Amino acid sequence: MSCPFCSPPEDEIVIRNRWCYARRDRYPVSPGHLLLIPFRHFSDMFEASDEERRAMAELLDEAKELLDRERAPDGYNVGVNVGEAAGQTVMHAHVHLIPRYHGDVEDPRGGVRGAIPAQRTY
Repeated sequence: MSCPFCSPPEDEIVIRNRWCYARRDRYPVSPGHLLLIPFRHFSDMFEASDEERRAMAELLDEAKELLDRERAPDGYNVGVNVGEAAGQTVMHAHVHLIPRYHGDVEDPRGGVRGAIPAQRTY
C-alpha cells in the first residue's frame, strides 16, 4: 500500500522547510485544518530526529501565522495520534493543526481530552 504523505504533489504543499511540509487536511474538522508532515517516512513522532522535531516546531509556528492571517481563528488544537489505539489511520507521522472558532462546538472545554469522551470534563 502506498503512503498518501510520501511524495506530495507540489500544488498541495502550503508551506515547507528542509525536513517537513504542511498541507490542507482532505477531511478537515474545521475550516483551515492543516497537517504538518515530515518528508521522511516513519510511523510516529517518537521516531523523529532532533532536526525533524525542530523543523516541525518551526513549521507549526509558520502554519499558525498563516492561519491567523487567512482565517483569524479564536483558538487552536494541536494533535498527534500515535498508533491505531490512539486513532492513527495513516502510518506516516503527522501533526494536526486545527483552528477553532467560538461556537464551532457547544462546549469546547476539555479540548483534546475529548479523544476519550468520558474523560473530557474534570
